[in-house]
Amino acid sequence: MKKFSIHFITVFAAVLPLLAPLAQTQSKNAAPQATNSNEQTVQNNKALPNVMILATGGTIAGAAKSGAQAAYTSGQVTIDAMVNAIPEVTKIANIKGEQISNVGSQDMSFEIMLKLANRINQAKDNTSVDGFVITHGTDTMEETAYFLNLVCKPDKPVVLVGSMRPSTAISADGPLNLYDAVAVAADPNAKNRGVLLVMNDWIHSAQTLTKVSTTAVQTFMSPIRGLIGTTAYGVNEYYRYPHQKYGAKSEFSVDGATKLPRVDVIYAGADMNADLIDAAVKLGAKGLVIAGVGNGNMNKASLDACARASKQGVVVLRSTRVATGNVARNVEVNDDQMGLIASYGLNPQKSRILLSVALLQPRKLDEIQRLFLEY
Repeated sequence: MKKFSIHFITVFAAVLPLLAPLAQTQSKNAAPQATNSNEQTVQNNKALPNVMILATGGTIAGAAKSGAQAAYTSGQVTIDAMVNAIPEVTKIANIKGEQISNVGSQDMSFEIMLKLANRINQAKDNTSVDGFVITHGTDTMEETAYFLNLVCKPDKPVVLVGSMRPSTAISADGPLNLYDAVAVAADPNAKNRGVLLVMNDWIHSAQTLTKVSTTAVQTFMSPIRGLIGTTAYGVNEYYRYPHQKYGAKSEFSVDGATKLPRVDVIYAGADMNADLIDAAVKLGAKGLVIAGVGNGNMNKASLDACARASKQGVVVLRSTRVATGNVARNVEVNDDQMGLIASYGLNPQKSRILLSVALLQPRKLDEIQRLFLEY
C-alpha cells in the first residue's frame, strides 16, 4: 500500500502542472469577452505549418468544481489556457488563437456562425495560415460544421473539435482531441475534403456526421457513408472525399449577411396536432422543416397545414426523425401536388441550416429541391 501511495503521488504531481492552466476559469457572473484580435501566438518555427484556432467555447472549454462530478459550466476556459495545457502541440504546428466567443453550444447563434465564416473567408488567402481549427460544443456542432461547409471557400483544412468531458474532469478527452485536430488541420492531405470534425480518433465529414449519444465520448457517428479517416496521436489516415458539393464548389455566400431567415423545426408524432404548423407561419417563419415519422410522413391534418403554408409562400420541407435513410419525393406524400420539398439525406437540423442559407435569396421550389439533392 505504501509503495502504491508513493507512485500515485508521483504521477499526480507530474500531471497537475498540465491541468493548472485549465483551471483559470472566469467568474460565474462574467463570462470571458469575445474578441476578434489574436489572443496568443505559440512558437514561430518556419519549418512547421501554421494553424489558426478559432475558439467558441463548449465543454472542451468547460470547468467543474471537482474532477469527479457530472455537473459543469461550459465556456469557462480561454484558448490560450487550452493550448498551454498541451505543450506537445507546438512540435507539430505554430498556433495562433482567437477567441470568437465563449458559450455552450446550446447558445450557439447564427451571429457567431456568421462571424466564424467571415473570419475563415477573410484568412483563406493568407499565406501565413495553413489550416483552421474551431473549438466548439458538441450539442450543435454538426449544425455549425454543415453551415461552414456550405459558405466557407478555403482549400485549406477547416476542422471542428470538442469534447464530452470538461477540462477539469478525470480523464478529460479535450486535450488529445485538440492535439489531433491541429494535426489534421496542419496536414496537406486534409485539403479539399470540406469541413471536418475530429473527435475520439475519428475524422468525420460535415455532410454526414451526427451526434448519437448525450454523454458518451464516442458521441459522433457518420451513418451510411462512413468516416473520412482516422487520426491517432497526430498520425492521420484518409479513406475518401465527400461526394456532394462543398467549399469552392458551393454556390452560397454570406457576404454582407447579418442574420438568416427564420426556419422552424416541428417534430411529428402519432396523432399530432397541426396547430404548431399554423402558429409557426403566423409568427413569421419563412421555412418549416417537419421531422416526420418514417419516410418523412405525418397525419392528414398536418399535411393539410403544410399545404396551406406552402400556398402562403412558406417553404415546407419533409425530413425524418429516424436516424438513417433518405426522405424521397412523392413516395407516400404527393409533394408535387402539395408544394413540398424532400430532404433526401439530410436530418432535420441540417435541413434547417441548408434551407436557412438557401432562403437568403429568392428561389423557386424546384431550385430549392435541387439544392437538397446536391448538398
